Amino acid sequence: MIPNGGELLLLVVLALIILGPDKLPEYAAKLAQFVRSARDMAEGAKSQIKEEMGPGFEDVDWKALDPRQYDPRRIVREALATPAAGGAAAAGAAVEAAGETAAGRAANEAAIAGGSVGHPLRGQAHDPTRPTPWDADAT
Repeated sequence: MIPNGGELLLLVVLALIILGPDKLPEYAAKLAQFVRSARDMAEGAKSQIKEEMGPGFEDVDWKALDPRQYDPRRIVREALATPAAGGAAAAGAAVEAAGETAAGRAANEAAIAGGSVGHPLRGQAHDPTRPTPWDADAT
C-alpha cells in the first residue's frame, strides 16, 4: 500500500519524533540505500529472466497473461446477460441436438407454467422470457 500525502507527512513527523533530528539523516540515507539495492535486485532478476528465456521474451503479450483481467463479477455478469434472439435459437437447436424430446420439453413447460418450479418462499414461477434479475448493489 502506497501512502497518500497526509499519511506520508504523518510518517515523516513520527520518524522525526521517534528517531530525533540527529539520527534522521542517517536513517534516511539507509532507507535510500535499501531502495537502491532493491531496485538493483529487481533489475538483475529481470535481466536474468530475459537471458534465460531468450529472444522470445520480448514477444510475450504480458497484458493477455495478466490475471487482473479475469474479474469474476464481469464474467458472471456476461454469463447471466440475456442472450440475443440468435443465441436463444442456437441454444434451442443445441438442446434438440442433445436429444431432448418434444414430450419432455412440454412436460417441463407445463411444470413451469403450473408454478411447481420457482422460488419456494415467494411462490413465483420461473418465467424464461424475463431476463434474470440483476442487483448491482449485491455484487
